[in-house]
Amino acid sequence: MPTNPNIVAIQTVTVGAGGASSIEFTSIPQTYTDLKIVCSARANDNGVADGFGIIAFNATTTGFSSKQIQGSGSAVTSASPAYRNSIVVGAGATANTFSNVEFYIPNYTSSNNKSYSVESVTENNGTESYVSFAAGLWSNTAAITSITLADDTKTIFQYSTATLYGVTSAGTAAKATGGIITMDDNYFYHTFLSSGTLTPTQAISNVDYLVVAGGASGGTNVGGGGGAGGLRSTVTNTGGGGVLESKISLSSATNYTITVGAGGAGQTTFGGSGNSGSNSSIAGSGLTTVTSTGGGFGNSGGGTAGTGGSGGGGSGDGGTGGAGTANQGYAGGSGKSGGNYVGAGGGGAGAVGVTPETNTSSAGNGGNGVQVAINGTLTYYAGGGGGVRDTFPGGGSSGGLGGGGNGQYGGTSPAGTVNTGGGGGGNHNGTGSGSGGSGIVIVRYAK
Repeated sequence: MPTNPNIVAIQTVTVGAGGASSIEFTSIPQTYTDLKIVCSARANDNGVADGFGIIAFNATTTGFSSKQIQGSGSAVTSASPAYRNSIVVGAGATANTFSNVEFYIPNYTSSNNKSYSVESVTENNGTESYVSFAAGLWSNTAAITSITLADDTKTIFQYSTATLYGVTSAGTAAKATGGIITMDDNYFYHTFLSSGTLTPTQAISNVDYLVVAGGASGGTNVGGGGGAGGLRSTVTNTGGGGVLESKISLSSATNYTITVGAGGAGQTTFGGSGNSGSNSSIAGSGLTTVTSTGGGFGNSGGGTAGTGGSGGGGSGDGGTGGAGTANQGYAGGSGKSGGNYVGAGGGGAGAVGVTPETNTSSAGNGGNGVQVAINGTLTYYAGGGGGVRDTFPGGGSSGGLGGGGNGQYGGTSPAGTVNTGGGGGGNHNGTGSGSGGSGIVIVRYAK
């Protein structure tokens, strides 16, 4: 989806090998106010330029009339074509050049006749090129559900492309600024991949959110995996046996601070514990701050791993897993020592980090995160990092679903995935543990 909430890409058609006789958009949604088509095209007419444009609405070629004016650099002409309302470069033009064409069709769902406008420019890199403007009318009261573009009986060249956009009216514009703004038929979404400001242009109630903190990094001596960042959401149960969060209300013209927590940096010193992730939050005047806690570090050298949104995994020399935060994430597993040393997985938003059964077991996997569909796509967030065992090969383990990095013997362990809050993998006998993945904040409200 584009970042402009008033213009939404519906479909793109790219002409393949051998060319095509037409470009068609079918089953056009009836949920927008206007339509816009942006096209880059070339045809196989022998001349420098050729007619190209709307040949049919709803597979109907009748009822079209238009007025057109074009200039070639040396002359200006006018015409009244039936429905060809632009020009594109032909085979006689400079090789590998394409025209730019834009069609605009307002009120395409209305029960009135449909007007439209066209602008086109050919680029020939020579003495002859054209610019054309046209206004057209389709004398038909049916809503437009399909559009066909063609060039008479000529072939449209390979690599020609056309994108159909739906345009919404000002009445369906986003109700706030900030973040990456997208929309669908029901909601506006503000996605923050880094910290920023959300400013409503009107009061908004029943606002959904997903707030995921940064994940932690793992330890480096049979290290435990990093804990995932805490996860709070109004559209799915959160981790730690959590509850569904309550929706919030936002005031007009108020700046709400959106903080997206960084992941904990990977540990490069052998025997060092990881680093905790940073908190993510939504804060502002009149709002009880929504905070998710950064993930707890995976440890090395025994002791207790870090507490956090989800707790870090215990190291393989008897380290204890760190606790998670209620309603945000689960605890990390505890490591095992003995003939072999086996690190545990960091906790995730949906499950505890795995504790190895014995000191001869495989390293503990990271706890899984949870699936959230706040933006229309079911996505895992906040998986814990995997632990590592002191044997090679086979010393590694898997990170939890939701961006958790794998535990790894040697080298540098995989990091948690950015903007998921995943924990980084533990490491042994290598160059460093995996860093934690950064968090994410998504705000959603009805159109």
